[in-house]
Amino acid sequence: DEGKGKLVDILAQDVQLCARFNGGANAGHTLQVDGKKYAFHLLPCGMINKSCKNLIGNGVVVHIPTLMRELEDLKDFDPRAVERVFISTRAHLLFDSHQLIDGILEAEASSNSIGTTKRGIGPCYASKSIRNGLRF
Repeated sequence: DEGKGKLVDILAQDVQLCARFNGGANAGHTLQVDGKKYAFHLLPCGMINKSCKNLIGNGVVVHIPTLMRELEDLKDFDPRAVERVFISTRAHLLFDSHQLIDGILEAEASSNSIGTTKRGIGPCYASKSIRNGLRF
């Protein structure tokens, strides 16, 4: 671990705006605030700063159930957390079907598999690139 996340977490404590510009819920990081751990896969780390607005940009592929779980997990920390999240209308929606396709493709590749997380990121970006994906 290079520790990039720790540095960003430290810097996020003092910013007014935090943006996530690409990616999906395949990677994440855990933050600890007042002894409680929060795992973010989609939300920007600025969510730990109650005065920070958080942007999810058009390059992010958003799995709504994951986003809702992360917001739900933040309710005790900040009941109004959802009011600080702004999602680009051009961000693409990641569906369970993308995850199924990802798993099937990975299984078919067998010994040539690329080791995806099977969270549908690749298939969702494929839909985006051929212009048949759905956006917010």
